Amino acid sequence: MTVETVAAEQVMSRVLVAVKPDESPLMAWELMRRADVHHLPVVEGRHVFGILTREQVAASWSGGPQEQSSRQVRMLLGCERRPVVRPDTPLARVAAAMLDAGCDAVPVVDGGGLIGMVTAHDVLLAVAGRLRPVERAHEVVTGMFHLEPVLPPQDARHEGRAVEGHAAEAAAGEQPQALLGREDLRHRAGHS
Repeated sequence: MTVETVAAEQVMSRVLVAVKPDESPLMAWELMRRADVHHLPVVEGRHVFGILTREQVAASWSGGPQEQSSRQVRMLLGCERRPVVRPDTPLARVAAAMLDAGCDAVPVVDGGGLIGMVTAHDVLLAVAGRLRPVERAHEVVTGMFHLEPVLPPQDARHEGRAVEGHAAEAAAGEQPQALLGREDLRHRAGHS
């Protein structure tokens, strides 16, 4: 197999950590950090709104955790159209689309929506001849994971300390007890 014959479906990541468009940048950052990924598809069901990058979150960061919790990631995506590719798109066309758009990740979609993502890292692996083994297409299951914070008891929320404590832990890089650990997400996520 040569690079010229490789298609998107042969290099794409199939297990993705994703966020919904109404999720907060704080939660998106925490997902990226814990899963050790640089890209998050922004999806509603399997419909793709775009790919959110660590750089986009960092560049838009202002204020503290409280301000970040009240914003939505859909606002970080911008209004420019980003490329999407099909599973059978040749790798050379995937790379050209990424270069033309100035992005380093593209979603892979079929008629039913998101099925994977190709990153610049995936393209480099293919060029270097280090393709990962691919299961047959009909066995591919795209798993999307979403963190749901566990809220403190009602009386603790009124005091304000518990909610602020979780946000402060997340901002300080500590692991709030209510969220999945990095190993849990890294094990589930096969993309960077």
